[in-house]
Amino acid sequence: EGRVIRRLVCLTERVEDLITEFDRRVMLGIDSDDDTSLNDSEDDRRYRSYKKLATWCPTVRKIVYSEVENRELSYIYSKLNKGADGARGDDTTRLKVVVASWLMQQTPHPTPIIHGQNKLGRGFNNDATGRLICPVDYDWNDPVVQQSIRDYHPDYRVTAHSWPSFLYKDETYDPLKPTDGLFKGQFLLKTFKYIFTSPTSAEMDEQEQLSPEVLSTQGRPKQRRTDGERRTRSNLRFALSSTGSWRIVDDEFNHQEFYDNIVDFLELAVTSDAAKEVEDLLLWWNRKVFGRKHVSTYQPQRVEQLSVARCSARH
Repeated sequence: EGRVIRRLVCLTERVEDLITEFDRRVMLGIDSDDDTSLNDSEDDRRYRSYKKLATWCPTVRKIVYSEVENRELSYIYSKLNKGADGARGDDTTRLKVVVASWLMQQTPHPTPIIHGQNKLGRGFNNDATGRLICPVDYDWNDPVVQQSIRDYHPDYRVTAHSWPSFLYKDETYDPLKPTDGLFKGQFLLKTFKYIFTSPTSAEMDEQEQLSPEVLSTQGRPKQRRTDGERRTRSNLRFALSSTGSWRIVDDEFNHQEFYDNIVDFLELAVTSDAAKEVEDLLLWWNRKVFGRKHVSTYQPQRVEQLSVARCSARH
């Protein structure tokens, strides 16, 4: 059960910390996310993660509303955290190999060769991976930029304040239209399918073959798309880097900040236009992952606005 946490709930927090935030709100009588007078942004972020935890982990829903001894609580927390970290380890290990395979299928082949079990030739040491993780605010095609990034020049820092190129469709960014193509990168979609549907589906352009019965086993398609996409981006960024083992901060790039920026983009739209943009993005993802013909599964019709309902309202 804990394996779902790193994939759909949060990047690094421990289960007990999320539940502690829930308990704090109960003690203070804070009933909703709208009451932010006693919270900072981290409190609110942690509470949103708690709500996802309660959604995806039935054990958590049971223990927060029952009396459980501290010793038993510690055991439950340890088990859930162990499952969470184990899933992250499995995902990063598998992606290390498969991402290398995907890159080596490109023509021409990356130089130097990218090996499945060795990450030393990745990151900014390789043109193929460097191009994908290069911040969109810099032009990787410029040799001066490449060398400046490798030399850690202060004018070309690689931080979570810039989106990596792999997030964009065709790795193309327009500063005048910064959200065009965002979160529609080819490798991003393949990575999501590989983790959340099947390795075979990652090789398909669109998953038209999924049946409604298969869809029903996925559970809450729209919510899973939202939660899983965030973790997928962090997983892929790590797989493309030259870092040998998982860490929150890779040189100057902070994966937690990267993850939080994605969460804020998807969940904290500040205008109606921004919210519509996110809805359209989620629809795009659902169509790409589940196929176009299953649209009614993840975006039901608003039947109350259609002709039959309007005619019935006359009686």
